[in-house]
Amino acid sequence: MKLSRKLVVSSIAAISTLATLGLAGCGSSETAQEEKPSSIKVWYYEEDTSAMGIAWKKAISDFEKKTGIDVKFEKKSFEQIRQNASQILNSDDAPDVMEYNKGNATAGLLASQGLLSNLNDYVSKYGWDKIITGSLAATGKYDEKGVMGSGDWYGITNYGEDVINYYNTDMFKKYNIKVPTTMAEFEDALAKFKAAGITPLAEGVQEYPLQHLWYQLFLSKATDQEIENYQMYKGDVDWNSEAMTYATQTIKDWVDKGYISKNSTGMKAEETGQAFMNGTNPIFFSGTWWFGRFQNEMKDVNWEEAKWPDTDKVVGSSGNIWVIPEKSTKKDAAAQFIDITMGKDIQTLLGNSGGVPINADTSKITDEKNAKLLKEFKEILDNDGLGFYPDWPTSTFYDDLNASLQELVNGTTDVKGTLASLKSKYDQGVADAGVKE
Repeated sequence: MKLSRKLVVSSIAAISTLATLGLAGCGSSETAQEEKPSSIKVWYYEEDTSAMGIAWKKAISDFEKKTGIDVKFEKKSFEQIRQNASQILNSDDAPDVMEYNKGNATAGLLASQGLLSNLNDYVSKYGWDKIITGSLAATGKYDEKGVMGSGDWYGITNYGEDVINYYNTDMFKKYNIKVPTTMAEFEDALAKFKAAGITPLAEGVQEYPLQHLWYQLFLSKATDQEIENYQMYKGDVDWNSEAMTYATQTIKDWVDKGYISKNSTGMKAEETGQAFMNGTNPIFFSGTWWFGRFQNEMKDVNWEEAKWPDTDKVVGSSGNIWVIPEKSTKKDAAAQFIDITMGKDIQTLLGNSGGVPINADTSKITDEKNAKLLKEFKEILDNDGLGFYPDWPTSTFYDDLNASLQELVNGTTDVKGTLASLKSKYDQGVADAGVKE
């Protein structure tokens, strides 16, 4: 029998209360002072050449110099952490600080299960809530059911992200195709590349790329209420709405027209990014987390980025969050490390490395492409344009989306069947989570 979140939370809370009576030094710095540890364990999954990888490596060095505490860093893959987080954090092998995916189905779920530390005291101590505001704060705060946007702080982000179009402008020039600024021009470019024998879109369906494209198509037609219903359980999701049908039908049409390869069903995110980098496909719709890598690994290629055309809402949110596992006995030192990643020096390095910092000295962002990226993200924030991510509503929806979209791409399920399957899986996941009244 599957326990509800409420029952799990109550049980863990009771155990935690008993444990607190018998143990000193396990709370935040506001309740008990820890002894200075000799080391802390930090996990994250950023590549060394990514903006976050560059910035956080420097943060580790600065932390060690400032505190005299060694950092035992372990790089994990996104999938390793996504699939095994609850088991890891419920074991003695849990790290002291971990990068984790934000949203109801990930950080929210672990927070509701008592596996993440409540960070309220550290937020007050370091003033993080003065830096992380508005929609950026939504992904760090979760209520007792694990629904984001209110409640206590369980995660701290130090950057933003959105999903954008990357264009290989050398390929556009070679085939005399205009880099699009409207949806009509975008589809015209897809058709012209295909006519020239080029599959235009770099796509992967084993992991996140295609579900992000599907969700962006949905966001381009959806109302604010439809988005809130989907993400925040404010009402029933209409899986046969214009927006849902448009997104799913467009994916099918683009596969049928050869704009998306049927072979993408076997492609992972890294392989998809590599296909863009090596010039197999001229267009890649993916996150700003690739931006720094493209700057470092595509020095001999001309490329540019742009927001999805003709839409107010985009796929995106705060960046992934730092969490402190409840099992950690080194919470004060862990929080000090997080605070270093929030500092101006690290934030400015992040911006100059192609990331989207939230506390940088923008006057010191020297690269024009980087400055343009930060300006675009600020405009999105100012217009309340972040639509979050499609897999957030349930703990299984990441895999559910990939499985359903694979069937759509390979032709074993049609548009109506895909939407019916997604509805069934979404409704079941929401019911199992107990997040909707």
